[in-house]
Amino acid sequence: MNEESPEKKLGLIDKLLAKAVSRKLLVFATATGLMVWSTLDPETWGLIAIVYVGGQSVVDAVKTYKHGGL
Repeated sequence: MNEESPEKKLGLIDKLLAKAVSRKLLVFATATGLMVWSTLDPETWGLIAIVYVGGQSVVDAVKTYKHGGL
């Protein structure tokens, strides 16, 4: 059985972003840019931030718990 490592499964953009900047910061910057230069209202910006950052924090916590490290 030939299984690929998790890093090989990541797309090129994900690999570059992982090295350059955290995804949480990228989502924050994108939502902020849309709010400033587009018609994104502050309530929607807040919703994006809460849902993504909160959701990603839960995923990170589960990974840490599952693999037994803090």
